Amino acid sequence: MSMDFPLAHTIVPRLEVLARTGSTNADLRAHAEDAVGWPHLSTIVTRDQTAGRGRLDRSWVAPEGAALAVSVLLRTLPLDQAARGWVPLAAGVAMAEAVGAQLPEHDVRVKWPNDVLVDGRKICGILAEATADAVVVGAGVNTAMTAAQLPVPTATSFAALDVDVDEDRLLTAYLTALDDLLSALVSTGDAGTSGLHASATARCATIGQSVRVSLPAGRMLEGVATALDPEGRLLVSVDGEQQAISAGDVVHVRPAGN
Repeated sequence: MSMDFPLAHTIVPRLEVLARTGSTNADLRAHAEDAVGWPHLSTIVTRDQTAGRGRLDRSWVAPEGAALAVSVLLRTLPLDQAARGWVPLAAGVAMAEAVGAQLPEHDVRVKWPNDVLVDGRKICGILAEATADAVVVGAGVNTAMTAAQLPVPTATSFAALDVDVDEDRLLTAYLTALDDLLSALVSTGDAGTSGLHASATARCATIGQSVRVSLPAGRMLEGVATALDPEGRLLVSVDGEQQAISAGDVVHVRPAGN
């Protein structure tokens, strides 16, 4: 067993550190039926993921050693399916807390539903995938990626911000916060009572923004994001009417001059 992440090894039942893999999410999904060998909070991590995927089936590839790919297997889930919709948001809040702990001088927020932004630029993407009786949550964090290696101008990394990230501390903080948020959600049954709704709202960079949302079947919606509803959906005011978005690609529309 690699002790590459000594702190993180102490807080989850199983942590596999891979030198290289195609996709940590795919690896973990393959173990989802083995509840004994791969219990709740089992984690796979690598610094070299060659076939990662983001939301909407986008490819997610980074130069070797430039990013950290982390996948966590979640088995203890809320009984209510509506509450399960909060799992990706919980992961976003948890990662924002972990990233923010090492970037205290920066504004670390969550773009709905779960991209982590630093000063408005994306440092981490998260993809949650459900299996028969579990959820696999994958996160890709730009760690040592140089400014020249960043895939788009709207991305950033710890290295681009001149910060030498402590990866073990980052992973440990993320897993601890995710466990805490999820445990509270499971025990209370809803995001309002557990405090997750308030935490996600406080971290959400999307609320108050003019947004353009690409919906399934090619529909487009434009309006102002106003709040998260009790199920974690994004409420968007369109011509004075509130519309709840459960899935869609959200773009923050920057006003002219910004």
